[in-house]
Amino acid sequence: MGIVGWIVLGLIAGAVAKLLLPGRDPGGLIGTTLIGVAGAFTGGWLSARFLDRPISNEFFDGPTWLAAIGGSLVLLIGFRLLFGHSRR
Repeated sequence: MGIVGWIVLGLIAGAVAKLLLPGRDPGGLIGTTLIGVAGAFTGGWLSARFLDRPISNEFFDGPTWLAAIGGSLVLLIGFRLLFGHSRR
């Protein structure tokens, strides 16, 4: 899967993470989208590095999706802890 595939996966993973963690984020829609893309890359890297799960070249690989969504959730929670839960 190329860089464009990871970006698309990150956009979808960010949307899923937002559905799982509702509420207002300090970055709004754009911030949440960027967190999703970064989370997809981070989750994929962590999965390959520490869980001995090689990154698949398939777009519809379940463990890759779980790693991307998990990475997005972790980054979204961290972002909320650092910058607050709602916009002021």
